[in-house]
Amino acid sequence: MEGGSMDCEAQKPKKSMFCSSSGGATNLPHSVGEEIEIRSRGRADDGHLFGSSDSFLPGLHDDVALTCLARASRSDYASLSCLNVRFNMLIKSGYLYELRRQLGIVEHWVYMVCDPRGWEAFDPFRNKWMRLPKIPCDDCFNYADKESLAVGNELLVFGRELFEFAIWKYSLTSREWSKCEGMNRPRCLFASGSLGSIAIVAGGSDKNGNVLKSAEIYDSLTGKWEMLPGMNSPRRLCSGFFMDDKFYVIGGMTSPTDSLTCAEEFDLKTRKWRKIEGMYPNVNRAAQAPPLVAVVDNQLYAVEYLTNMVKKYDKVRNSWDELGRLPVRADSSNGWGLAFKSCGEALLVVGGQRGPEGESIVLNCWRPKSGVRNGTLDWEVLGVKEHAGVFVYNCAVMGC
Repeated sequence: MEGGSMDCEAQKPKKSMFCSSSGGATNLPHSVGEEIEIRSRGRADDGHLFGSSDSFLPGLHDDVALTCLARASRSDYASLSCLNVRFNMLIKSGYLYELRRQLGIVEHWVYMVCDPRGWEAFDPFRNKWMRLPKIPCDDCFNYADKESLAVGNELLVFGRELFEFAIWKYSLTSREWSKCEGMNRPRCLFASGSLGSIAIVAGGSDKNGNVLKSAEIYDSLTGKWEMLPGMNSPRRLCSGFFMDDKFYVIGGMTSPTDSLTCAEEFDLKTRKWRKIEGMYPNVNRAAQAPPLVAVVDNQLYAVEYLTNMVKKYDKVRNSWDELGRLPVRADSSNGWGLAFKSCGEALLVVGGQRGPEGESIVLNCWRPKSGVRNGTLDWEVLGVKEHAGVFVYNCAVMGC
């Protein structure tokens, strides 16, 4: 395992930033509990009986035992699944993640690709790096540009195979990759955002290079895509996010020379789009990355590539306020190779740096609640991945 050092005192605030719990207890829904119990009394593939009526934790009723297990770190779930068949079925059922959701327990992990070896997960609280299995895709998908999105308990990776676009998804419950159902209008260079178990993609380009204004919603519980009403304007190289339970698309280009400064807001209740003029005054260029934006506590933040400054959006005035500088440079590569994400109550910046000991990827975080001091943001090093290059190809944050 590689990673930055982290002493006990440094771990304490990270728990509040990246792990949360609303406390309290919950009763196990009988339908789910009965299903687990019935399955635990069944037969395995080899025909042998497995499981028993014993409690998951001796001396505790299953309701209490499951609540205790739900509060365990997600890093421990792989080990728990190896204890016996009953624990293995419990972990793979996904019930503990549903119970964590009911209890308000959330751990935010960072998933990223920064070298050809593939996807890795980083647990900020335990300062632990974990390598995911390789995607069983063809070489075309493996080496082509990709986009990623975390939704529910899944990590979606969008790319292109030899003849068409494809989506692979990694399930936290099965810890395996599988092919995801394709979109109704396959695309790339689109805006995307997730809220709980749903995600929305909008805009982008189809395989023929046509710029799209269509949008789709994905339900991770069913694995299905559904078309949504189209935006007012087609756009590609744009970014998306949820804020105040509404989905936004910001920035982008309608053609190789025409950039958009307006944004669009989608109301899930009315299923209508609203155009917001001048919401993103930083004009995109064809060589620049899509807007680097992130939302923390329903407040929108963005990175201005040319100045390496972090800005905050004022919803009332429809304007941006300058806060302070990034801990890494974004101007040297026009915003490419850098990740700017929300991670619980913090903003997360993932970027490369070169030092005497070689190249590394550094994860920096800043909590907006800590405020701005004399035009300076108090960035904290959350983790370091040594000898991993300096370019972040894909990055997603999953909270569950």
